[in-house]
Amino acid sequence: MATDIIKTLSERGLTYGEYKDVSRTSQLIKEALRNGGSYSILSNEACESLDMIANKLARIVNGDPSYLDSWVDIVGYTTLVINKLEGTANK
Repeated sequence: MATDIIKTLSERGLTYGEYKDVSRTSQLIKEALRNGGSYSILSNEACESLDMIANKLARIVNGDPSYLDSWVDIVGYTTLVINKLEGTANK
């Protein structure tokens, strides 16, 4: 099992970049977002989506920017917030 985890982490590192770099970039993006004037009035869904999008952006700029899933995930998290705002979430 430990070798499977090491293999998976190695593969992910090639796709997403070094974890230390992705983590740093993601935290910097999140800090900037939390300093925005309207952040405190966002819904939990919007805050979580922004956190996840920040992570996806960090992966894109530190890893393989051509990895389609990262871009698709951003659209997915954005769609979840749109659905919440339109009142169509969980329908």
